[in-house]
Amino acid sequence: MTARTPSWIKSAAIGLALLALAGVGYLSFARGEKAPEVTFISIAGDKISTANLRGKVVMVNFWATSCTTCVKEMPAMVDTYNKFKGQGLEFVAVAMQYDPPNYVLNFTETRKLPFIVALDSGGDIAKSFGDVTLTPTTFVIGKDGTILKRYVGEPDFTEVHALLQKALAAG
Repeated sequence: MTARTPSWIKSAAIGLALLALAGVGYLSFARGEKAPEVTFISIAGDKISTANLRGKVVMVNFWATSCTTCVKEMPAMVDTYNKFKGQGLEFVAVAMQYDPPNYVLNFTETRKLPFIVALDSGGDIAKSFGDVTLTPTTFVIGKDGTILKRYVGEPDFTEVHALLQKALAAG
């Protein structure tokens, strides 16, 4: 681009380049990529590995107590878990690295979260899942460990429920 190129064209070109990079990152998880091998450490101190969760449909939700959308969607996440847990759904809510553990513990206890809540103190789990930085980000993982869907932002829970029903019914 020349010095005479209007700044809005430069901005648009940069924006398109960033959008293309984001699309490549999204598609890498949208094409049936295997979930990374990680070990979650729950706030109770339990270790749960993705290998131990094979054979189950799993939702992994990256969230933070400071994220208003995360807080808003959490009751729907609880309802989703309660609706499908008897059919084999596992759910791990991963608190982001910057979230103070005492805030996470307080949120979990006061909201009586019924699923596994894990701390990502070193940020390694978020990095393993494609360098998650935006919250909420939720992954639905099939029984074979394949990522079925990645949601950035609050998902459409009707769509999530349909996906879970299909995944849980799969052999």
